[in-house]
Amino acid sequence: MSADPLAATEAVTIVLGTSIPLQAYLAVAALLFCTGVWGLINSRNAVRVLMSIELMLNAVNINLMAFSDYLDGQLIRGQVFAIFVITVAAAEAAVGLAILLSLYRNRETVDMERFNLLRW
Repeated sequence: MSADPLAATEAVTIVLGTSIPLQAYLAVAALLFCTGVWGLINSRNAVRVLMSIELMLNAVNINLMAFSDYLDGQLIRGQVFAIFVITVAAAEAAVGLAILLSLYRNRETVDMERFNLLRW
């Protein structure tokens, strides 16, 4: 095994024949983010809203990883930020589901249109 970190990248390029360009990662991330925004705007179900937020955060992770590899492949700055985003997403999912369970017990629905706790 070679100690050269570029050898692994060259091996992947040789095996696959081509490397994936940055634009492909950006296109996938944009599609994923737009899907999350669409689900956030159009969904009336609170669980779907949480899933849409998770999709948007995963699109951000794809961008972080792609730009980290594109700008400086030797450093892992993008990967570190992606780990932070994953931990925030896990905390958001836990708190969001706890709030939804509490609302479901009180209101017996997860319909976003029927949550009017802050209205007068």
